[in-house]
Amino acid sequence: MSDRFGKLDSVHIAVVTFAQAGELAAHRAHLGLEFPMLADPERRIYQRFGLGQGSIREVWNPGTLRLYARLLIRGRRLRRPRHNTRQLGGDFVIDTDGRLLAAFRPRSPDDRPSIDDLAAYLN
Repeated sequence: MSDRFGKLDSVHIAVVTFAQAGELAAHRAHLGLEFPMLADPERRIYQRFGLGQGSIREVWNPGTLRLYARLLIRGRRLRRPRHNTRQLGGDFVIDTDGRLLAAFRPRSPDDRPSIDDLAAYLN
């Protein structure tokens, strides 16, 4: 994933999670991410960006189950959730002046933009 963004100059990517700071290294390794991770256990950033919680039906919908099935087929080892699985994430593109260029607030974990969708806002 980082290869696509590596071609774009002055792009900085950060992943925000509500895990505790002491869990970041393990979380980052499990997800196979090269990007910096920021801990937000109080979910202040989530609240600021309007990211709420989904219902059990929204979060554990057929699309989410298919997503996890694909990960298992590809050999990904899933872990038992230790945190709130109903917290919805989001994807945001912010320019160097701090302006929000794009906001994706999915209704379920499987409803996320592609890397190409996000990169399109950077050109």
